[in-house]
Amino acid sequence: MAKIIAIANQKGGVGKTTTSINLAAGMAYLRHKVLLIDFDPQGNATQGVGYRVGLHDLTVYDAILNDTDVRDCIKTLSKPPMDILPANISLAGADLELARIEEHREDLLKRVLSPIEDDYEYIIIDCPPSLGLLNTNALTAADSVLIPVQSEYYALEGITQLLQTIRLVQRLFNPDLKIEGVLLTMYDARTNLSAEVGQEIRKHFKEKAYRTYIPRNVRLSEAPSAGLSIFDYALNSEGSKAYVALTREVIENNTEENNGRK
Repeated sequence: MAKIIAIANQKGGVGKTTTSINLAAGMAYLRHKVLLIDFDPQGNATQGVGYRVGLHDLTVYDAILNDTDVRDCIKTLSKPPMDILPANISLAGADLELARIEEHREDLLKRVLSPIEDDYEYIIIDCPPSLGLLNTNALTAADSVLIPVQSEYYALEGITQLLQTIRLVQRLFNPDLKIEGVLLTMYDARTNLSAEVGQEIRKHFKEKAYRTYIPRNVRLSEAPSAGLSIFDYALNSEGSKAYVALTREVIENNTEENNGRK
């Protein structure tokens, strides 16, 4: 049974897609069976792993709104060695289409993923930078939420709405939804601000705040335009080392959690 992790923050520019791509790629390179779901109408995760959606390609939109078998929509990549459920601009109107569905519109993605959960160890969902029905679907389908937070002054204020949405989804649709962890991104060790934001995050989220932080790194910014994960673009960069550490920390936490259940 796959562990389904939604990467979510309604604020754009916090490293959400970068984290989705590189966490999924890191898991894949550590020989885990991984599916990356691009659930953002901008399709940045799809482009960021170098997949180009053709005119007749099936996407996540077809899986959730056209009753297409999800296996027909999934693409297999060689670099990184994982599967992707791609997205393109056709997903842009999905929130409006979902709003017209009268029943079970919040769990469409969950039902789509149900037949393939045993095919993977991890399913990573790159959520859109909004709090609409697409995000609700992702949180309803997920076991947990990983929240990237930019190291800036209003970081905590920026995730208040997301936490409210998580609590609402827990109450109405997915009582087992947990916070996987909170990840500091764009961290600049030279500034007092980054250190102060890190202290605040750790004070509020305690053990849910990752030990790993993602630094500001030029290579991380360049990699998506090349259609490559950071491991394929600049393996020895500081960004790559940080995502290796994060990947190991996420897997370690899940291994401990699974052992605790036995």
